[in-house]
Amino acid sequence: MKILLSAVLCLCLASAWADHDDDHADVPDRCLGLEMDAVTVSEEGMPFFFKGRYLFKGFHGKAELLKGSFPELDDADHPLEHLDAAFRMHYENASDHDHLYFFVDNKVYAYYKHKLEEGFPKLISQVFPGIPDHVDAAVVCPEPDCEENEVIFFKEHEIYHFHVGNQAVEHREFKTMPNCTSAFRYMEHYYCFHGHQFSKFDPKTGEVHGRYPKEARDFFMRCSNYSEETDIVERERCSHVHLDAITSDDVGNLYAFRGHHFLQRDGNNDTVKADTIEASFKELHSEVDAVFSYEDHLYMMKDNILYVYKVSEPHTLVEGYPKAVKDVLGLEGPIDAAFVCQDDHVAHVIKGDHIYDVDLKKSPHEATNERPLSLIKKVDAAMCDPHGVRVIVGNHFYHFNTVELFVAGRSIPEQHRVSMDLFGCDH
Repeated sequence: MKILLSAVLCLCLASAWADHDDDHADVPDRCLGLEMDAVTVSEEGMPFFFKGRYLFKGFHGKAELLKGSFPELDDADHPLEHLDAAFRMHYENASDHDHLYFFVDNKVYAYYKHKLEEGFPKLISQVFPGIPDHVDAAVVCPEPDCEENEVIFFKEHEIYHFHVGNQAVEHREFKTMPNCTSAFRYMEHYYCFHGHQFSKFDPKTGEVHGRYPKEARDFFMRCSNYSEETDIVERERCSHVHLDAITSDDVGNLYAFRGHHFLQRDGNNDTVKADTIEASFKELHSEVDAVFSYEDHLYMMKDNILYVYKVSEPHTLVEGYPKAVKDVLGLEGPIDAAFVCQDDHVAHVIKGDHIYDVDLKKSPHEATNERPLSLIKKVDAAMCDPHGVRVIVGNHFYHFNTVELFVAGRSIPEQHRVSMDLFGCDH
């Protein structure tokens, strides 16, 4: 009897160790050039990368077992080989807003706050009628990025635009884009991953602009030895210290200033660079109060002085500057924030809890239309781009669709973290 019990115990231990070894065998290393199975963002906006039975959270750090976060996807009865696709539904008026959808073979799983929704998994045909099984990738596409609120599904050369409202399916052809092994909407841009490379694409047409494909490890993996500037860029990108000033130029490049340093995010490929203010704007030295972009020039304010630089490499100070802020904008410095919206010629200047308009086409410039800010009384920085106005307070920002909603709106919008939602950090 003792021999039998010992044999059973040994078999159980061997089985347990086999399961343990299976869980930790061949743990993937994202810096070796992986082809991810699926990519999405969590409800909190953190990027999730999936490979086999593993999950990478954020842009750096080791893989962890997928079943630790989503146990039903990989259990003893239904061991997972890999996910086919994943996306986060993000339409505020939808009943499944902020749900995560995972696709495996012919089934789809829906999670909310890491809990599997009742009745799931279901057949893909039940939840997304007209969408085939075994999809390669999926990405959510809200208005106005797409004509309606849609989910774009990829299967080999086939592109399916699933209209969330009426569940209609529209077939498209993306001629210039490679087949996607996973797809991702991040910081209002759309990315198609193919192998360990990626391309940024237009979700309506599939057109790829700029020099693509690019290496994912240079942008989404934060791997060591891929950039000489990794340390300073990582520190400035992911700092929780508030920004002093921010703007976006005519071609979509973003400039953000904090203390002695500034960040520049390339509008074509989202590459982020960091440098000292003095190195690029030597007359200014450091600590910018406010900045706005207008007609290929950066208007930069510090105390009572305004500097104007040509947007170029290197940045050159325009002849005749610096000048007094009063002489250029008709308002005494210091200024808290300022911005000009695309294709407009009015600078919106914030001083304290009031905002003024300066028509840059008129001469001399005057600060007019003074009015109080209704929702946010202390602004650290602000910018305007084709998506609207972003107002930064501390290490968070608020997005307003129009200047009027920012100035006189009645409800404050959802809060976003600067480090995550502007600069792609995972915290």
